Amino acid sequence: MAWVKVPPENHPIFYDALPKNPRVETLKMFGGVAAKVNGRFFAGLFGRSAIVQLTEPDRAAALALEGAGLFDPMGDGRVRSDKVMLPESMMEDPEELRAWIGRAFETSAALPRKAEKASPTRPAVRGRAAVKKAAAKKPAAKSLKPTRSLKRK
Repeated sequence: MAWVKVPPENHPIFYDALPKNPRVETLKMFGGVAAKVNGRFFAGLFGRSAIVQLTEPDRAAALALEGAGLFDPMGDGRVRSDKVMLPESMMEDPEELRAWIGRAFETSAALPRKAEKASPTRPAVRGRAAVKKAAAKKPAAKSLKPTRSLKRK
């Protein structure tokens, strides 16, 4: 499936299908919503449907659904990951969507917390105190004043 914008009406359907667990984190991603547990992606919206991360047996069962396929975000036949794109009709069946997202949640929740990667703009630290400590280590900005006079004598 080629990329299409996530329909806004799918957002509340997706949120309602997420497990009611305090470990679920959501974030906006590519015009849709993604859900994580333990820092690991388990479900998200893409195009007119949802994508889920599943165990091998669940992945095989999901791929057997009419209209399901491996995640191919560009629609060019080159699969980018082992995530499953559920059929578009799944957005019209909240109970079945909830069941598949629940399976994906259990899959990712059973894995250890994913280590955060450091980046130049965001250090790999957790908690407010750690962020403040990391910010305090920033080097001071250099002055733009010249170090000597440029006037001719």
